[in-house]
Amino acid sequence: MTRTAWLGAALLASGCALHQPAAEPASLEQQVLAAERAFAASMATRDLAAFESFLADEAVFFNGEQALRGRAAVLAHWARYFEDKQAPFSWAPDQVVVLASGDLALSTGPVRDPQGRTVARFNSIWRRETDGRWRVVFDKGSPLAQ
Repeated sequence: MTRTAWLGAALLASGCALHQPAAEPASLEQQVLAAERAFAASMATRDLAAFESFLADEAVFFNGEQALRGRAAVLAHWARYFEDKQAPFSWAPDQVVVLASGDLALSTGPVRDPQGRTVARFNSIWRRETDGRWRVVFDKGSPLAQ
């Protein structure tokens, strides 16, 4: 085999080793549901460090029309929501959809005030990172339709 053929075979083999095949869609949806529920639990338990662990380094969270770009910016803004003993809101997923590639997912569901009234909906895009963990890359809330 020529040097070029060996190099081509090695590159092909390394590319195959880096790409993880997607798991079954239902299994991936369960993984994202679990991640989203644990993410929401970080607010309920007032655990900012746990909240941070679900953020991708390049996460983008919308604050009205303004986009908070990067983990540090998101944390700087969201830290205020972790200051009081009682969470100012809660959320829970009611729908998760994962791409066939198994790398991106959408989670959405109601946002509730402390009295349990639905006040908005959240929409989060999750990415499966190289370590296999799902982390939020985009997050945007939407007011309820009138």
